Amino acid sequence: MSRIKEFTLPDLGEGLTEGEILAWLVKVGDTVELNQPIVEVETAKAAVEIPAKWAGQITRIFHEAGTVVEVGAPIVAIDTDPSAGPVEPAPSAASLAAVEVAPAEGMVEPGMIGGPAPGGRTAVLVGYGPRTTTAKRRPRRTDGGTPPASAPPAAAAAAPPVAPSAPPAPVPAPPATNGDGPVLAKPPVRKLARDLGVDLATLTGSGPHGSITRADVERAVAVPEPVAAAPAAATVAAPIFDASREQRVPVKGVRKLTAQNMSASAFTAPHVTEFVTVDVTRGMKVLDKLREHREWRDVKVSPLLLAARAVVLAVTRHPMVNSTWAGDEIVVKEYVNLGIAAATQRGLIVPNIKDAGRLSLRELAEALNALVATARSGKTPPADMSGGTLSITNVGVFGIDTGTPILPPGETAILCLGAIRPTPWVHKGKIRIRQVTTLGLSFDHRIVDGELGSRFLADVAAFMADPEGCALTWG
Repeated sequence: MSRIKEFTLPDLGEGLTEGEILAWLVKVGDTVELNQPIVEVETAKAAVEIPAKWAGQITRIFHEAGTVVEVGAPIVAIDTDPSAGPVEPAPSAASLAAVEVAPAEGMVEPGMIGGPAPGGRTAVLVGYGPRTTTAKRRPRRTDGGTPPASAPPAAAAAAPPVAPSAPPAPVPAPPATNGDGPVLAKPPVRKLARDLGVDLATLTGSGPHGSITRADVERAVAVPEPVAAAPAAATVAAPIFDASREQRVPVKGVRKLTAQNMSASAFTAPHVTEFVTVDVTRGMKVLDKLREHREWRDVKVSPLLLAARAVVLAVTRHPMVNSTWAGDEIVVKEYVNLGIAAATQRGLIVPNIKDAGRLSLRELAEALNALVATARSGKTPPADMSGGTLSITNVGVFGIDTGTPILPPGETAILCLGAIRPTPWVHKGKIRIRQVTTLGLSFDHRIVDGELGSRFLADVAAFMADPEGCALTWG
């Protein structure tokens, strides 16, 4: 069994077919242990670290960082027994194909190409006989006339060899001008002169035999023109609108999958969005009480916690909102995998809290904090982003009042939590400054009609307005 084992990109689940190598955690020559992380790969779901399948020494890395690799393609080779000494390289197919077996003497059939032919000759292809003459270079044409005729081949063959003599010293040709005949210049130089508006006949060539060079043409253009009597007005360069002022961002990984999902959802599920503006002053006071409580001092508490709790409680009153359209039937879920939209450097992801309806308020707060921290670090595993049943997007953290979010594929509703602002509000018949926010609910109108969507959104708003009162009333 071979010591060198090739580790292929594994199937990371959810039907993913490729991944981009973000960074190698090892290099060639490193010794790795079993299950030691060796490479960070970004899939359409998230960035994950892949552990080594065998212990040993890294002998080869097939793809550099930034390469998109298909699932099943080799990414690294590992020597599982490096203490056994160097590995003899196996001969490659190219080297084997280059090996020629020399035929035994007399094995070439007479008359075949390369074999003896009748009369003692060697059989060759027509036109490929032995060369009897040497190639000669035609002299350069310098005076516009015909080049001197060369000696006939027969005379050249009969002439005895002559000892080489020192070549005569080159005599520089006079520079060609307009009155001395045609101007010597190569085609690229002539084109440059035409483009720059330079007359070659007015130049003195500095090249061989007085030929005009590119430097001669550029030197002629560089000669400053006489200053005009009246100074010309300063010209402003026209703006350029081309690729030099553009930036192209490749669509891949998380952003590519998000684009596909959002396009599929937007043009598949008929979206409806409703809004409600609610006074959440009492809800904010409840959060302040939690922050001051001794058992909650180590837990981050935010309005998102109230919204999450409100959603899971409202689902118990309106379970049809937590369902999926399956063509000829509607699948109503008895569990709430609550998705939380998170913006990351790689794009938008929606990891979810499994079975959020069975968590206590403290457990829900801890799960939210862990989910957000993992998403910001880019380490969310694909399992946390699958199986969502209902989601929340919090645009209030960006100072946005509300929005009309698009449903994640397979879900029926998504709640948008807007910014909470001090706002003049009629409270108990008087205008007061209250903490006010706007909630938006997008839902699939194939499953949720206007009445059901309105009742669900009203219950969410009621809980955020008075969490303590609703907890007592709803049980």
